[in-house]
Amino acid sequence: MAKPTKKKALPPLPAATVDAIVAATHREPRSVLGYHEFPRADEQPLCVVRVLEPDAVEVAVFWQDEAPSAARPLSQLHPAGLFQGRVAYRRPLLPYRLSVRYRDGHELVKPDPYFFAPQLTDLDLYLFGEGTHHRIWSKLGAHPTVLEGVAGTHFAVWAPNAARVSVVGPFNLWDGRKHAMHARGGSGIWELFVPGVGTGAAYKFEIRTAAGATRLRADPFGCAMELRPGNCSLVAELGGFDWHDAAWLEARRERDPARQPISVYEVHPGSWRRAPGREPPFLNWRELANQLIPYVLDLGYTHVELMGVAEHPFDGSWGYQVVGYYAPTARFGSPQDLMYFVDRCHAAGLGVLMDWVPAHFPKDEHGLAEFDGSALYEHADPRQGEHRDWGTKIFNFGRHEVRNFLVANALYWLGEFHIDGLRVDAVASMLYLDYSRVAGEWIPNRYGGRENLDAIDFLRHLNWAVRQDAPGALMIAEESTAFPGVTTPTHLGGLGFHFKWNMGWMNDTLRYMALDPVYRSHEHRLVTFSFVYAWSERFMLPISHDEVVHGKRALLDKMPGDEWQKRANYRLLLTYMAVHPGKKLLFMGCEFGQWHEWRADEGLDWGLLGDERHRRLRDLNRDLNGLYRGLQQLHGSDCDGDGFAWIDLHNASQSVFAFERRATQGDAGAPLICVFNATPVPRDDYWVGVDHPGRYATLFDSDAARYGGSGYARAAEFEATEGGAQGRRYAIRVALPPLGALVLQQA
Repeated sequence: MAKPTKKKALPPLPAATVDAIVAATHREPRSVLGYHEFPRADEQPLCVVRVLEPDAVEVAVFWQDEAPSAARPLSQLHPAGLFQGRVAYRRPLLPYRLSVRYRDGHELVKPDPYFFAPQLTDLDLYLFGEGTHHRIWSKLGAHPTVLEGVAGTHFAVWAPNAARVSVVGPFNLWDGRKHAMHARGGSGIWELFVPGVGTGAAYKFEIRTAAGATRLRADPFGCAMELRPGNCSLVAELGGFDWHDAAWLEARRERDPARQPISVYEVHPGSWRRAPGREPPFLNWRELANQLIPYVLDLGYTHVELMGVAEHPFDGSWGYQVVGYYAPTARFGSPQDLMYFVDRCHAAGLGVLMDWVPAHFPKDEHGLAEFDGSALYEHADPRQGEHRDWGTKIFNFGRHEVRNFLVANALYWLGEFHIDGLRVDAVASMLYLDYSRVAGEWIPNRYGGRENLDAIDFLRHLNWAVRQDAPGALMIAEESTAFPGVTTPTHLGGLGFHFKWNMGWMNDTLRYMALDPVYRSHEHRLVTFSFVYAWSERFMLPISHDEVVHGKRALLDKMPGDEWQKRANYRLLLTYMAVHPGKKLLFMGCEFGQWHEWRADEGLDWGLLGDERHRRLRDLNRDLNGLYRGLQQLHGSDCDGDGFAWIDLHNASQSVFAFERRATQGDAGAPLICVFNATPVPRDDYWVGVDHPGRYATLFDSDAARYGGSGYARAAEFEATEGGAQGRRYAIRVALPPLGALVLQQA
């Protein structure tokens, strides 16, 4: 009689390995847990399943195509919940299920997350480490998927200095032992597929630092987050939206933005208009589509610029202290709701720009600061890594993975949400190592200079990548210094932005307009100096939210004089802005002359539109947008010095100035004559030099009665005569209205 075959013992686990698994400190738990085959000579492999199930008293395993009654019990290796047992060898290999009974008597049948192989490829890891994985958001973060017939979510996060990373949430009672993630070699990336977790599930990463502390962090690549004060990430799907803007995107890529009209309405969606009696009181993206888009179209703007789109924990930061860089804020709805808004804008012929904040991030406990217990996204040295003015951290632009995080984030908004451009915040703070610092508080670059060479390289790569991956999308720098080449292409050594905010024009112009007219003759340079550098970059003229907060007063209230003079000065300012070279941006509420400063916690003062005087200011802005959009002499030569010529530059004593705007391409008609009287004294016999004889007509009069002006102009047409003025052969005599501007053209 043959002897019975002795059942071979299962491969032993070293005590240190067992301790690391049950303590959830093992960096590669899938190398121990899950399904494993051990080769045997002349026999089928020995097949072993190991499971860590804290609080379980019994665990059994059965194949996916078997009945639960076929479950084979596993032996307990450790009372903390480590189980092990043999299973039959089989091909094809299918996922198995675990039948678990807990101490409280609760029973659960579920797949084993450690059965599933890692999903990130070696190429993914290499490109991210190199800083060139431009779609890294599709790999890191949380992605609902189906693996081998099992639905769940694949989680991945970069935390190279963590001792352990787990994904936690209500689905595992926030127990970091249950879903410890698997480290992918030296890449610093941890990943795990968690069966049964789907769209809408709340989660965080539990990080055990090298020092032994445990921290809960939101997902840096998470595509959705809870509405504040909640701060969990949410599993979200980005697909499934039915876009209808293919024609818009195709046309966008063919346009030359330098020669297109760009007039931007800057919007803080949380305070443009509110829903009374609702908590939270914000309009959602679909409501904004129904209300904001028709309003902006009626006023003739070409784009809206949205503040606070990415998730931020504090309303009062206006969206400039971002925690969820890849998460559209929950204040206004789901990612698909934002897609709907953008799609509706494109259908209406309206572009969408977004405020984007790559310079710094806040210190909130669930955010990026010391993410894995080390200075990961930021510099460790506060002389490089702290914005003391703002209480925030500065990104380490020299680290490849950090650059990848930011460049991919820009491409994410432009690609997944079809955003038409990014206004890049605080570029000046990125360019200079000594920004807002005194001697001893900053570290010079390797050449001893103050330029942040890593940030400069990052911005060049960013703008190159955008032009490659999102053709036609605009990159606009909020940059307040004279740093050279901001809008020069990268291949010519510049930073590669399409436009730069003209902060010098904004500061000088608002200073000039705030003066009592009696003093303006002494500060005439404030309205002439901008033309010295107007074509050194491609500029956008901004009157943004920053100019109507923090005691700076509302735009209308900045103006000097009584109420009539304030409105007249306002009309003069907006007309000057419309015809000055440069693309335009105006913050919401300024278009109808809101009296009080912007308040981010309440809606605009829409009741003012019950007053005809404020409706007339809105009419002024509508007509100025129409003038700018309709005349190539204005928008077509915004970035071309040949499209401008002075007529009257030196008349400081009367605070009068005049210039000519010309078209520089095609046959777009005669030049425009733009004349400004910055005093309340009418000029009845003001002679304007022109190059050609004939009849000239008024195209625009800021003092017209329909805008609330005095209607001082006695004639709308003028005849040029010999004799000339300002060095030109001919001249026309006009009556300049008080605090008024005229735009004339040869009829």
